[in-house]
Amino acid sequence: MPEITALSDMFRPPVNHAMRVLDRAFFRKSVPLAAARVIDDAQISRCRTYLSKDVLHVDRISCVRSIPGEQSAGQKACKALLLSPNIRPDDPSTWSSKLLELIEAKKVNITPYELKLSYDTWTYHDILSAIIPEDAQNELPAGFSIVGHVAHLNLREQYLQYKNLIAAVLLDKNPVIRSVINKIDDVGTENEYRTFKYELLAGDPSLQVEIKELDCTFRFDYSKVYWNSRLNTEHERLVDHFRPGEAVCDVMAGVGPFAVPAAKRGIFVWANDLNPDSYASLIDAISVNKVSQFLQPFNEDGSSFIRTSAQKLLADHRQVDITPKIKRRSRKTESSQSTPSEPRMHVTQPKTFHHYVMNLPATAITFLGAFIGLYKGHQELFSPHTNTLLPMIHVYCFSTKSDDNKAEAVKICKEISSRIGFDIHPHDEEVEIWDVRDVAPQKRMFCASFRLPPEVAFR
Repeated sequence: MPEITALSDMFRPPVNHAMRVLDRAFFRKSVPLAAARVIDDAQISRCRTYLSKDVLHVDRISCVRSIPGEQSAGQKACKALLLSPNIRPDDPSTWSSKLLELIEAKKVNITPYELKLSYDTWTYHDILSAIIPEDAQNELPAGFSIVGHVAHLNLREQYLQYKNLIAAVLLDKNPVIRSVINKIDDVGTENEYRTFKYELLAGDPSLQVEIKELDCTFRFDYSKVYWNSRLNTEHERLVDHFRPGEAVCDVMAGVGPFAVPAAKRGIFVWANDLNPDSYASLIDAISVNKVSQFLQPFNEDGSSFIRTSAQKLLADHRQVDITPKIKRRSRKTESSQSTPSEPRMHVTQPKTFHHYVMNLPATAITFLGAFIGLYKGHQELFSPHTNTLLPMIHVYCFSTKSDDNKAEAVKICKEISSRIGFDIHPHDEEVEIWDVRDVAPQKRMFCASFRLPPEVAFR
C-alpha cells in the first residue's frame, strides 16, 4: 500500500493551501522516468501490448511520446513508451524479462525521460484538492448546474472564501462554460418570478443562453427567467402522459419546457406565465420550434388563468391541417406509375382540457381553489353524458424526505384536500404522488397527479 500511495503522489499537482489567487504557473512539475525508445515506429503498438505491465498507467497521461534522437549518434526522432516509475533507466535489475528481451532483439533501448506536468494536466478536482485546505475537503464543490454556457453554483458558506478560485478553475476545465455564477438566495424567496439573486464569479457577464431539450430549442436570459436543467427527465415523463389531439393547460409554463415539446407532438397547449420575460421567451420558442398552430401563449395570473382559460376554450374554434410527411421514393418507385398522395388530416382542438400542469412547487397547491366550480353548469360535457373525462391535474410541490415517501404522500394529499374541499388519498384510483428529485438534505420535490373530482368541478 505505501508503494501505491508514493506512486500516486508522484503525479499529483504541487500543493499550496495558502493560494487565494489562481497561479497557473505554480502547477508545474517534472517527473524523472525511464522510456523505451522504439527503433521502428511501426512497431509501437506491438511493443506497447507486449510491455503492458511495464508501461506507465496514469489517468490522462499517455504513455506514448515522441522523443528527439541524439544528434551525435545520428538518431532520428522516434516514438517511445514511458515506463513505470519502478523501472530505472540506469539499473538493469529493475528491467523485466520482456523488456530485456526487446532490448536484446534491438527493438527498443532504454533512455531517461523527464515528464513535464502542468496546470493543464490535472482535473478540476485535482487542482482544488491542491488549493483548498484538507480540513475543508470533505465536500468539495463538485455538483453544479450547466445552463447553456453558464455554470450555476450554490456554494456552501465554508467555501465562499474560495469562490473566485473555484470559479476560475471551473472555467478553465470546462470548455463549454463561459460564465460562472453563484446563487446568493433561494429561488422564489425574493420574487414571484422564481428568479434568484446571483453574483458573477468569472467569465462573460451575459447570461443570454440557448438550450436544447427534448428536440426543442429555448433562448432566454437566465438571470430573468426560471430554468432547471435537472428537470429534463421530469419534463419528458409528464409530456409522455399527453396524447396527440388532447388539450393541455400549462398554468405556470415558464419558457415552455413542458408546453413546447408537447405542442411539437401535436398536442394543443395553452401556456401561461406571469413573468413578462418568460412570456417573451415562450413566444420566441413558439417561433423557433414552429409550433404556433398548437401552442397559444398567455401572460396572466395563474389562479385567474385556470378559470378564464377553461371558459375561453369552450368558445375557441381551432382546427389544424396536417400534411402527411412524404416518404422518400426509390428510383424504381419514381419510374413506375405514381401513387396518389395521402389526404391531409384535420385535427380539431377539444372544448375541454385533458391535463393541467402546475409547476410552481413553492406555492402551486395554493392555486387549487380555482378548480372549485370550474365546470359548474357544464356537466353535459363530461362522462357519463359523453366519453370525455374531467381533467388530470399535475401539481408540483415540496415536502420532507423519507425512505418510502409514505408520510409525505399523506401530507400532500391532505393539503390538496383542504384546498379543493374534497378528500383524496394516496391509494385512490388515479392518484399518484411522484418523487421528482431531492432539492436539499431534508427537502424533496414531488408531482401530485389526480383527476379533478366531479364534486369539485361542478360545485
